[in-house]
Amino acid sequence: MKLFHRNTKENKESSCQHSEHTLRAENTQTGASIKVLGSGCAACNALEQAVQAALLELGMDDNIDHVTDFAQIASYGVMTTPALVIDGKVVSYGKILTKEEATNLIRKNRNLM
Repeated sequence: MKLFHRNTKENKESSCQHSEHTLRAENTQTGASIKVLGSGCAACNALEQAVQAALLELGMDDNIDHVTDFAQIASYGVMTTPALVIDGKVVSYGKILTKEEATNLIRKNRNLM
């Protein structure tokens, strides 16, 4: 079993393929959207409720996508849930936000200040 790899053409091609995969994942994450990343546990559901309340307070009718697929969650670079993604950008992870915190993050990331 090899623990260290020599820098060969095969390794370079593999790293290029990884970079292309990462780029494709980033491209699919863009767009005007709000997502909660998490397994559907109580913490994830609490974050989704806080974001819904924040959207209501801001008078926005955005839909919230709840992403539970771990491969999709990992494609955002998130290893700790719940996480909040606004317009393709991870703005919070590993924390249940209050309505006020969610409101501030939405305002900041949508330039509504």
